[in-house]
Amino acid sequence: MKADPACTELPSAARGGPVSHAVSRVARLHRIAAGKLLRGLGLYPGQEFLMMYLWDAGAVRQSELIKAMDLDPSTVTKMLQRLEQTGHVRRRPDPADRRAVLVEASEDSCALHRAVERAWTDLEEHTLAGLDTAEREELARLLAKVEESLCREVSDCPGRD
Repeated sequence: MKADPACTELPSAARGGPVSHAVSRVARLHRIAAGKLLRGLGLYPGQEFLMMYLWDAGAVRQSELIKAMDLDPSTVTKMLQRLEQTGHVRRRPDPADRRAVLVEASEDSCALHRAVERAWTDLEEHTLAGLDTAEREELARLLAKVEESLCREVSDCPGRD
């Protein structure tokens, strides 16, 4: 069986960055696979990260959530509207500052929390199916080093204060 050239050949403009090209392709495929799993839960890609943040942080100001997500405020607002409509998120005025809005995961989102956890476990297994334990640990170690290098390069690494 011949390999699909789209999955094996390096475009001429990417010849100086074969690892960067591979990382981009893997990230794209990972996002597609995650999207398929999330659709089954009624989520759009990215909403799971917002929910993960809220499940761990509790009630936070919407402005803090926007900063933590490192997304355009209008994008976060749209995500919150959708999640609020499905009953996963609740927004209310901040009692300490009525101009601010607090956002929190609703009690009804507990089932979603378990489903997202299962989806990420499944995604992990699909993603790493061809690797043994030592290879998985080595990949995680190497990716952490790559992430650290990129964080130094951008000097404003999302999720790190």
